[in-house]
Amino acid sequence: MVRVQLAELLQFTEACLTQAGASAEVAKAMAHSLVQGDLLGFRTHGVRRLPYNVKQLQAGRMKGSGEPQILRRRAAIETWDAESLSGLYVAPLAVQRAMSMARTAGTGTVVVKRCEHVASLAAYLQQATDQGLLITMMAATPAQASVAPHGARSPVFSPNPYGMGVPTRGAPILLDMSFSMTAAGKVRQAYDRNERLPWPAIVSGSGEITDNPADYIDGNGAILPLGGADLGYKGYGLCLMSEIFTLGLSNYGRLQGAHDGEMNTLYVQVTDPEAFGTRDDFLAVTDDLLNRCRKAAAIDPSEPVRIPGERALALAEEQQRTGVLLDELTWPRLQHLAKKLGMEIPTV
Repeated sequence: MVRVQLAELLQFTEACLTQAGASAEVAKAMAHSLVQGDLLGFRTHGVRRLPYNVKQLQAGRMKGSGEPQILRRRAAIETWDAESLSGLYVAPLAVQRAMSMARTAGTGTVVVKRCEHVASLAAYLQQATDQGLLITMMAATPAQASVAPHGARSPVFSPNPYGMGVPTRGAPILLDMSFSMTAAGKVRQAYDRNERLPWPAIVSGSGEITDNPADYIDGNGAILPLGGADLGYKGYGLCLMSEIFTLGLSNYGRLQGAHDGEMNTLYVQVTDPEAFGTRDDFLAVTDDLLNRCRKAAAIDPSEPVRIPGERALALAEEQQRTGVLLDELTWPRLQHLAKKLGMEIPTV
């Protein structure tokens, strides 16, 4: 792995996107979203995806400027059509709008269809938690089928990430997970490294449960839903819920978006705890809950119970000081991209 100073990485990422056709405003937001993924440790959804975004902009499959179109609006609900704008740009806008509605109505929900890949949901959660607001996010990809329903050996769903951010008196709770056993990017990463997955997360085309990523990448297998072979009915139910709240509410399902590549549908809901009770009482409940989790007797005393987001926030703080870590899969891609665009690569 190599380290690159945060400011240099942001500048390089923004410059690449601008040269590829993004406006200054769009490029800046996209760069921040990608680098934020790396800061929090979501390396498969950080600047490793920069070459993809550059390619989409250059090919005209991603709009480099413009605003989402508002299709429907009520007091605390809006439906947007991003019209192929980057999710890296649109997602922060959707969070901001949901926050504005929540301050007025107590809650705000924005559903966005046809935005290019949003990358890591964790990158957007602190927008809300920094303002004392609670946020949930879900995303799905109508053209992607990689996750099998429980009991099946062929895919139907996308991995369908879920994000949650909760303000506390200290560091926020930040949760970013998929409703499948693992994200497709993690399977690709293991395949590229010629490694096995840490658990059996794949069902092969013949119905065998395996930890071999090649059964998914090269074969006709699928990723198991959360819970795996035995308890995957739970993840199956969550995948259904996620796609109904994203694809269903946006009216942009697998029939409508079957040929739209990595276009995502995004569900964002922000809630103001003060609409339900007092802020102090809400924080007292969350802080007490977290304290009880921390004090729970650990199975291994050297591995105490952690709070979701604790490790990610510590990693982000460390990388802001010492430089952003780029692994052996990401750094060569950035070097190749820099050469292709005639850009100067950041200093290691």
